[in-house]
Amino acid sequence: MINVEIRKERTSMELLEKVLDDKNLFRAYEQVYKNKGASGVDGITVDELGYYMYQHKEKIKEQIRGRKYKPSPVRKVYIPKENGDKRGLGIPTVVDRVIQKAIVQVLSPIYEEQFSETSYGFRPNRSCEKAIIKLLEYFNDGYTWIVDIDLQKFFDTVCHDKLISIIMKTIHDGELVSLIRKYLVSGVMENGIVSPTKVGTPQGGNLSPLLSNIMLNELDKELEKRGLRFTRYADDCVIVVKSEKAANRVMESITKFIEKKLGLKVNVEKSKVARPHQIKYLGFGFYYTKTGIIKPKPHLKSIQKFKRKLKQLTKRSLSISLDKRFVKLNQVIRGWINYFRIADMKTYMQSITSHLNRRIRCIIWKQWKVSNKRIESLRKLGCDEEQAKAIAYSRKKYWNTSLYISIFITNKRLKQIGLIFPIEHYQKVHTVI
Repeated sequence: MINVEIRKERTSMELLEKVLDDKNLFRAYEQVYKNKGASGVDGITVDELGYYMYQHKEKIKEQIRGRKYKPSPVRKVYIPKENGDKRGLGIPTVVDRVIQKAIVQVLSPIYEEQFSETSYGFRPNRSCEKAIIKLLEYFNDGYTWIVDIDLQKFFDTVCHDKLISIIMKTIHDGELVSLIRKYLVSGVMENGIVSPTKVGTPQGGNLSPLLSNIMLNELDKELEKRGLRFTRYADDCVIVVKSEKAANRVMESITKFIEKKLGLKVNVEKSKVARPHQIKYLGFGFYYTKTGIIKPKPHLKSIQKFKRKLKQLTKRSLSISLDKRFVKLNQVIRGWINYFRIADMKTYMQSITSHLNRRIRCIIWKQWKVSNKRIESLRKLGCDEEQAKAIAYSRKKYWNTSLYISIFITNKRLKQIGLIFPIEHYQKVHTVI
């Protein structure tokens, strides 16, 4: 019995020291510096972080060991959501980001052994793409009734006491648990006023993703215990069964479990029993092929969001050079298509490419500005003088003119000056599953 107690105590001490180990802290610093990001309430930037840590690291470690370290409040900012609402994010100070990252680096390997195989969010070697592939596997095995549960403001409603009690089942380190709690209750600064955080894990910190997985792993375990098939990415969880009756039964019982056992709130209005073609999951929609196979596609809302971003970047009124515009466009095109690379969207990409190229030609036409410049530019591209003058002096609107000048500002020319075509990038990276 004495040996067991000694072993527990040693393990606890070793765990805290792993977090505060210089190599672990330096790895955390490197990640924070790499990720850049805005400064917190103290105004210290990532560029100033290295020197600050050099000066204060030992003092910070001493404070943490003595339970005297006090995290700063997070700085509250808002980002727009697709539905027009805003999502609140909490930006910790760069120092707190380092400490949080150091904690995550130590705790993640411990919890990885506990997490479900069908949990895909914020975990190494896992992704949205793998979650979609797994879900398709279920669909095509006949599990085509979906229990789509929406957790109402999950990150804002997590009960601290419940979360800490779950953590303490695994982590027997009082100092480390105390530090985690301090981050949960560190407060939020908005418009210069600090408000306490009695519930929730602010989105934006390095610690929140791991804590959310620890909390929702309790749901995963319950689903596995019942023999249910599911995929979960953060708080986006779908359960699949073979009949509508079973789906309704699961919806009722799992809602009770989430609300009574985990202390979370299910959004009844957004939660539903549905079929594959009726849901949006991680930005994807689903459709039936002629042979009855279910395949992925970008959801209509995802496509609309992509188009809006391209439209924003191709506004003629946007005062940036064509080179800089292409850099931004190419980043958006690569990122979006890489994310949806397993989806069937050739037709979409052909249409978007054609529309994008016309808008780029409109931009170029505007940049040439005056008639003489337009005539000169068209002639350099092989247009005879009379035709160049006819186009330049035409009173046709930009959109109509773009058709005429496409003969000279060809697709090949647009590629030469640096534009990535969505259809070509899609054909390059598309993965058939």
